[in-house]
Amino acid sequence: MQEVLLHIANTFFLTIRDVLPIGLLLVFFQVVVLREAIPNLKRTIVGFLYIIAGLALFLIGLEEALFPLGEIMASQLTDPAFLAPADDPGVKLEWWHYYWVYIFAAAIGFSTTVAEPALIAVALKASEVSGGALSPWGLRIAVAIGVAISIALGAFRIVTGTSLAYYMIAGYLLVVIQTMFAPKMIVPLAYDSGGVTTSTVTVPLVTALGLGLATTVPGRSALIDGFGLIALASLFPMITVMGYAQLSQLRARKRNDDTDE
Repeated sequence: MQEVLLHIANTFFLTIRDVLPIGLLLVFFQVVVLREAIPNLKRTIVGFLYIIAGLALFLIGLEEALFPLGEIMASQLTDPAFLAPADDPGVKLEWWHYYWVYIFAAAIGFSTTVAEPALIAVALKASEVSGGALSPWGLRIAVAIGVAISIALGAFRIVTGTSLAYYMIAGYLLVVIQTMFAPKMIVPLAYDSGGVTTSTVTVPLVTALGLGLATTVPGRSALIDGFGLIALASLFPMITVMGYAQLSQLRARKRNDDTDE
């Protein structure tokens, strides 16, 4: 019990150390540069206390729950006893035997992205500034599908041991081509959608999954193969969001053509 309390206290101390420079910077610009009093000082102080408490508890939760959960799931899904066919337990495992890993990776990518607070905020703002032309749920689903594809593909990359560079080069070539043809208003949003996926909910679970897979799949290195899932998770949402906009544009044109006829 004492060790747990010390760990919690140390996490709170480290969180305060990390957040304090941000607070001091904001105070400096508000008081010294702008020469204005801090508005709603009591509420601001209470808000910073909430931030510190939330971040500290979140970090403890990552260490105690999310990281172990991701690693345990990866270990169980790559267990030869689970993967090998029941009629031939001694068979040499190939990449197609890991299909449950790919399904789990896609499900984790989709579900964590839909619940991502940063994406929810961006989707709501995009709907607001577009006058409702962009559906918040449509954008969130498009991004979530992109992340699901990317995490499943990243799991496939870890299982097969192929180079991350091939996926990144091919993906960004597709992004460049799509950028030329996608509606101009969606391009900046699509690029931002790739960034907001790498936030508080998605990163911990995806990182734990990647490291767990690289540790348990024979012949893989946790350092070389375990990382790179986040890079893919930032790439594919750009593709799916621009694709979503292009499909919407095609549907609108077809609807207009049918109306004209």
